[in-house]
Amino acid sequence: MIKVAVTDLEYNKAVDIFENAEGLECLCAPTPEDELAEFITENKISHVIIGVAKYSGKLYDALPRGGVIARFGVGHDGVDKNIATQKGLFCTNTPGVLDDSVAECAIGLMLIIARQFVACITDNKNGVWKNRVGHELSGKTLAIIGCGHIGCKVAKIAKRGLAMKVIGYDVRPVENDIFDEFYTDFPHAVADADFVSLHIPDIPATKDFINAERLIQIPEKAVLINTARGNIVDENALYDALSSKKLTGAALDVFKNEPYTPQNPAKDLRTLANIIMTSHIGSSSVEACNRMAQAALKNIALCQNNQFDSMNII
Repeated sequence: MIKVAVTDLEYNKAVDIFENAEGLECLCAPTPEDELAEFITENKISHVIIGVAKYSGKLYDALPRGGVIARFGVGHDGVDKNIATQKGLFCTNTPGVLDDSVAECAIGLMLIIARQFVACITDNKNGVWKNRVGHELSGKTLAIIGCGHIGCKVAKIAKRGLAMKVIGYDVRPVENDIFDEFYTDFPHAVADADFVSLHIPDIPATKDFINAERLIQIPEKAVLINTARGNIVDENALYDALSSKKLTGAALDVFKNEPYTPQNPAKDLRTLANIIMTSHIGSSSVEACNRMAQAALKNIALCQNNQFDSMNII
């Protein structure tokens, strides 16, 4: 039977799927590259399913030519596709299967910060009964930055479920009647935003996309939501904007370093009262994890059957 290594965090997110994979033996493997490569070599493994960790060396040497490096998720910035190609390896991901989960997370973060749920929960746990006054989302303006599948799902929930005004921004026009207005320039898109939700990829062109200059262009009343990738936000510039009240608040699920460590010890986002920080849970729903596992395994099965054109190759 063909053996597949699955890094431990991903394996434990969808144990039943991996234990019952038809025609494949899935083995729980360590995540660090040196240990993962050794595990693959010792167990004569042909394919691997990985998470968001970055791999730049020994993994590519450990797998045989024709093997698959399957991402458990959509982003693939942790995979060196040039090295993989040189080694004759396929790289795949699982597009579409986590859209609902991430979109719901973005909406949830907006609700949590608008209604001050975290502060109220903390109050009650500390024996304090305080009636905090929050904001409704209905009638507020949401700017969607990046109008791919996830961005459009967030827009749909916000407009049709919460009666928000939805503004779209992308580098190219997107034809979707869900947007009340659409712009290809950032300042116009965020000009009157109450919430700015990020849904752009982590590529060289988007590194620190939300920087000091763009933060100034966002209204002071606004809240920044990031469920995309940590590298698209300059965390030091965000700290400055939040600490000086140039931005009302932020809710982040992703960070440059995970687990989070500040880029500058003097600008630790955790010290701010006007930020919510979660631990990259956007795609971590039972349903999404099962779909990701199934999609990753399907890519490997397609490779085994030489059905390369049907694989989600990245």
